[in-house]
Amino acid sequence: MEPEETTGGQGTNLAQSAASKLSQMGERTKQLVIKDPERQKRVVLVIVCIALFLDNMLYMVIVPIIPDYLEELQNAADKAQEATLHTNSTNSTIHKVTKGNFDLQIGVLFASKAILQLLVNPISGTFIDRVGYDIPLFIGLNVMFLSTLIFAFAENYATLFLARSMQGLGSAFADTSGIALIADKYSEETERSKALGIALAFISFGSLVAPPFGGVLYEFAGKRVPFLILACICLADGVLCLTVLKPFSNRERENMPVGTPIYKLMIDPYIAVVAGALTICNIPLAFLEPTIANWMEENMHSSQWEIGMTWFPAFFPHVLGVYLTVKLAAKYPHLQWFYGAIGMVFIGASSCTVPACKNFGQLMIPLCGICFGIAFVDTALLPTLGFLVDVRHVSVYGSVYAIADISYCVAYALGPVVAGQIVHDLGFVQLNLGMGLANVLYAPALLLLKNVTQMKPSFSERNMLLEDGPTGLYDTIKMEEREKKRKGLCTTIDENGTETFPQRSYSEESSGGDYA
Repeated sequence: MEPEETTGGQGTNLAQSAASKLSQMGERTKQLVIKDPERQKRVVLVIVCIALFLDNMLYMVIVPIIPDYLEELQNAADKAQEATLHTNSTNSTIHKVTKGNFDLQIGVLFASKAILQLLVNPISGTFIDRVGYDIPLFIGLNVMFLSTLIFAFAENYATLFLARSMQGLGSAFADTSGIALIADKYSEETERSKALGIALAFISFGSLVAPPFGGVLYEFAGKRVPFLILACICLADGVLCLTVLKPFSNRERENMPVGTPIYKLMIDPYIAVVAGALTICNIPLAFLEPTIANWMEENMHSSQWEIGMTWFPAFFPHVLGVYLTVKLAAKYPHLQWFYGAIGMVFIGASSCTVPACKNFGQLMIPLCGICFGIAFVDTALLPTLGFLVDVRHVSVYGSVYAIADISYCVAYALGPVVAGQIVHDLGFVQLNLGMGLANVLYAPALLLLKNVTQMKPSFSERNMLLEDGPTGLYDTIKMEEREKKRKGLCTTIDENGTETFPQRSYSEESSGGDYA
């Protein structure tokens, strides 16, 4: 019995030692992922890029699916009605009313995501500033996952509308917190521009590849398959967020500074100029998406595959625009406003030439120009928003990127509802000329951002904007240090380099570096 017991004891010891080694390896891996700053940045960027890619895939994948699917549902309902009523006159009247409302129903369905996202963003931005970036990102991914599943199994207009609206709710949390998380992790301006450029490339890729992806799978595999694939990717990204970021175990948010309220950011003139540029530069894309298909059918007699591939070639100049802007910003960072202005002029000129195109090949040129210009504007101005918050407010980014998301949503909420009516009342040519003219005329407003890169952090300016006492640990400590400096009890050297002079008066604070 003793040898057997000895053998059993050795086996138990071996199992325990193996388990201990595995546990140690797991801890080392966990420390490597979480504690290495560079690796943590990359993992965060991957998680956010997947979330942005999914959101824009889901936004555009319904374009070739939902109109056809709703038409099938309507035809089935008409046939059932004919079978029950057997009254041709009543049937034709009802059918005409429904047919007349069909385009409006599709427009409202498409716009519902942007409308709800527009309404929720002020709340989500404040929530992100209060609790940090990881919990809202996880919440947003969960809501997007549920909305994708509802899309897959929806069988009537009301359920599709619910799914589309839920996607807007999830996007208000996931998109805003994701972009803000990138801005927070990449604090150096060149790195921030590069990281946000990569995120914008994923947004573009999701938007432009989604219609062919959805159309092909819908044709050969049915409505559910594309949504189930996107739901699986969303679930995987949520699991990655939960395991890597550990949103519910992170205690760093307790020491976060209190962010500037969103309404005070909105009245900052520099942020307002950027927000206006983001809205106007996206109007051509938002207004052309729901109207260009009918125009191509009427004027070019385009086939369905050409309509489905309308926006896909524009992905490549968009990525090229992102790449060029990142490179130019790294070499000439003081010209960010100029890159944005060039982008708006490019968008305006391209928009005006769209109605002059006579065939599919010619149409690709202005559409590629619009996406190239949007890449310049977005890549130049999104990092500028983070910089403005750094130098004029508190370095908490939830609310300022909620404002950026609101700017996008204004364009995409109006597009599906308003664009068709403008084309009906004024014409497709007038729509494009108006959008082009608006972009060209707004471009000079970006001159107001010319001296932004010369600004330096200013506590005096921040206090004038906040008009509040110290709130939170960060502000309390800083206020105490400043009181000591006023009394001559503290040295002039500081850990973050922003308060380098004793702040006895406003003029002395300004000499510390309001502006270079």
